[in-house]
Amino acid sequence: MTTNWNFEATYLDLRDIFYDRGPVHPVDKPELVLWNEALAETLGLDAVARQDVALFAGNRQTDTSFSQAYAGHQFGHFTMLGDGRALVLGEHVAPNGKRVDVQLKGSGPTEYSRGGDGRAAVGPMVREFLISEAMHALGIPTNRALAVVTTGEPIMRQGPKHGAILTRVAASHLRVGTFQYAAAAGSIDDVIALADYAIQRHDPDLEGEPNRYEQFLGRVITRQAKLIADWQLVGFIHGVMNTDNTFISGEGIDYGPCAFMDTYHPNTVFSSIDREGRYAYANQPYIGSWNLARLAETLLPLLADTQETAVDIANKLLNDYTETYKEAYFTGLAHKIGLYVRKDGDDELTDELLRLMMESEADFTNTFRALTLGDTNSLAFAKQDDGKAWLSAWQKRLGDQGLPDEDVIRLMRQHNPAVIPRNHHVETALTAAERGDFNPTHALLDVLRKPYDYEADYGRYVSPGPPRTYPYQTFCGT
Repeated sequence: MTTNWNFEATYLDLRDIFYDRGPVHPVDKPELVLWNEALAETLGLDAVARQDVALFAGNRQTDTSFSQAYAGHQFGHFTMLGDGRALVLGEHVAPNGKRVDVQLKGSGPTEYSRGGDGRAAVGPMVREFLISEAMHALGIPTNRALAVVTTGEPIMRQGPKHGAILTRVAASHLRVGTFQYAAAAGSIDDVIALADYAIQRHDPDLEGEPNRYEQFLGRVITRQAKLIADWQLVGFIHGVMNTDNTFISGEGIDYGPCAFMDTYHPNTVFSSIDREGRYAYANQPYIGSWNLARLAETLLPLLADTQETAVDIANKLLNDYTETYKEAYFTGLAHKIGLYVRKDGDDELTDELLRLMMESEADFTNTFRALTLGDTNSLAFAKQDDGKAWLSAWQKRLGDQGLPDEDVIRLMRQHNPAVIPRNHHVETALTAAERGDFNPTHALLDVLRKPYDYEADYGRYVSPGPPRTYPYQTFCGT
């Protein structure tokens, strides 16, 4: 079947320790159940591509396909890993010249499966589709889902589940763990080759620069700092911030045990396997820095001629992470309460708001939505003395800006989503999808794709879940 795919595989120019080109594993009765029309258009794909179900099912091998080797610190423990159930079909070059990886997830075992079946269930693949589209609509850098096919085959996950394969698109699949793998399994030449390739993919303006590796590390640090600030500002908890899930591009990926907070609390954890809260909401900024330190370690030989100088350069860049994160986060918080320019005292104002929210067990998203709408009487802390004091100080600060109310409201609407993927609605969609009913998924997608549209009627999608849905727990996407 002819399609308008334009696959290349520049990654295969690296030494073959970085990948495996094993065979595909066809499935019996693939059926396309989700298709991302908007993403397809940006990739330059038409209806012909949508009909190529065999490609999305992994039933035919492209000349450019491979699975990647990488390593990673998983919950702090170093492990040699790889794409145990993923296959990069190739690097698609869109008509606008943009290069993206197109990857199948759940396509069967690879060299790196470590005894696993390499498959995936419908529910987790639909979750990835929903969350990645929600992230994109929120304006947060992310991989995106193009398609989900069911395989017509059962897989065993604490009982039989319907199998599915996700097709996802990413700027690349280079991760901190890829560099860790190069340093552990290869040589310094492999680290240099990988760094040069990453620069070519993501920072081509640095090619040929004498201090390109230092600048490259700095840019990765900046991208990650801004990404994690974005997560914090919408109450998102990734749940599995291992170094193999920290991407050089600054995109979020692997939305397995992730979730958005309803009730605000810094120590919120959803993942069933994060028993010690390593990746709790409040810890995400610190884990981001820790992960980037692991990247810096692999690049030390490239940063300077002596270890001491290289460590000094790396430490300075890692210190910049903290400043970049704080600037992005506190500026974002200021925008969320209608402040165009941060001034002395504003960080204390937003800190006090968060304290009030935590102590009153307020809903994170709906608190900022209520402030945006001017519905302060609905706030959980509105009748408390300290709550009244905060509202008074906030109103005074807004007045000091000297800006029209409509400008302030416009700013707040741009930074406060009216709707997020509420956990109970996500679960409803997943449960239906496992029964073969994708109508709730489509309905939820329609809502999540316009999170800042305050004129839309979101209805039941705005409210937190009923008490019986708490405490909410997520599981690794399998």
